[in-house]
Amino acid sequence: MRFLADMGVDIRVVKWLREKGHDANHLRDEGLHRMPNGEIFDKAISENRVILTFDLDFAEIVALSKGHEASIVLFRLHNTRTSNLISRLSAVLSESAVALEKGAVIVVEESRHRVRYLPIGRVENN
Repeated sequence: MRFLADMGVDIRVVKWLREKGHDANHLRDEGLHRMPNGEIFDKAISENRVILTFDLDFAEIVALSKGHEASIVLFRLHNTRTSNLISRLSAVLSESAVALEKGAVIVVEESRHRVRYLPIGRVENN
């Protein structure tokens, strides 16, 4: 799977994803640390990448995207230590990778994650 990490996501998460065989980039790696969220979203679409972020603005961007879809993993964690982030992301990937491939916003909380298929409002029958 291909990922694009927003600035709030520790670079060590990207390194962990690479170690697991994923194609992962961080905005910092590409010198794009000041890129506006709308352009990050467009970049993720054009490169077929899942956005990793803490930024709630991406949920609004998805809602207003008029059918353009980039999957998003939105972290809503109290414990933002890298080890916890990796643990929660590992659970998401083992349980919901198919949703990310189909197009979804996954909200990651301390003890669970919620999947919202794209476009918002679509019901997925598994």
